[in-house]
Amino acid sequence: MEELFNLLSANLIGWLIAAAVVFSVIKQSIKFVPQNRAFVIERFGKFNRTLKAGLNFLVPFMDKVAYDRTLKEQAVDVPSQSAITKDNIGLRVDGVLYLKVIDPHKASYGVENYVFAVTQLAQTTMRSEIGKLSLDKTFEERDTLNTAIVSAINEAAQPWGVQVLRYEIKDIEPPKSVLEAMERQMRAERDKRATILESEGERQSAINVAEGEKQSKVLTAEGIRAEQILLAEGEAQAIETVANAKAVALRTIGEIAATPDGQKAVQLDLATLAIAAKDNIAKQSTIVLTDGQSTGAANTVAEAVAIVTAMNNSDGFSSPTQ
Repeated sequence: MEELFNLLSANLIGWLIAAAVVFSVIKQSIKFVPQNRAFVIERFGKFNRTLKAGLNFLVPFMDKVAYDRTLKEQAVDVPSQSAITKDNIGLRVDGVLYLKVIDPHKASYGVENYVFAVTQLAQTTMRSEIGKLSLDKTFEERDTLNTAIVSAINEAAQPWGVQVLRYEIKDIEPPKSVLEAMERQMRAERDKRATILESEGERQSAINVAEGEKQSKVLTAEGIRAEQILLAEGEAQAIETVANAKAVALRTIGEIAATPDGQKAVQLDLATLAIAAKDNIAKQSTIVLTDGQSTGAANTVAEAVAIVTAMNNSDGFSSPTQ
């Protein structure tokens, strides 16, 4: 029984060892690659293939994962460095670089450390591009400068399997003396613009005042003209109304005067007017020369009747024949 037990124990240990070996081989032959990553496989120390995301199989004891490369976009800080502009002004410039591995094989075997290589290339390219611009242009044309740096880096980094997506300059720091000079220049420009704006405001104000006075005078003149027109029209209408009234009165008087009763009324009215006229002459004159017979009221009435009779006998006062 003891020998049988020892035999069964030896067989069980052998099966366990065999299972462990099989499990180890299976584990080494199956490889799960995460999303946005790539495994560079070497077989006997030589590049074999690149594994993409998902389930992959390896040859045990022959294949191994030599490099694990991320395919995500990476942000790399570019250290601050000195650069000289076209007009010989020293600057301190730093930036940030955004890159992505597009060929894991080249990124693994084309360069020792692609991040360090691209960073150094970005610094040298930045110094070269800034040397082509003056100080003012470096501040005004940041976008153009960033595009030029990206283009130069991508052209040089093609053998490394890396693509630079964009480059951003974070800060440009000129010397203190240049900063003070720029501040004085900016202050002078602000004062100049303020003076120009003030003069433009005064000019516009004067124009507005002149336009207002002009419009006021025009409106006043138009008001006076309209008033004069209305007064003239009112006077004309008044004159026309008076004339029409007189014409109607004269026509009525003429029609009535053509009758016998009207003649008597005219004679009475003329006699009354003649008496009133003599009274006025007597009141206004200091000396009145008259004959003795014409001073009485009867004589005055007789004279008035004689005048009326003479008017009736004249052709101008006679009524037309029917």
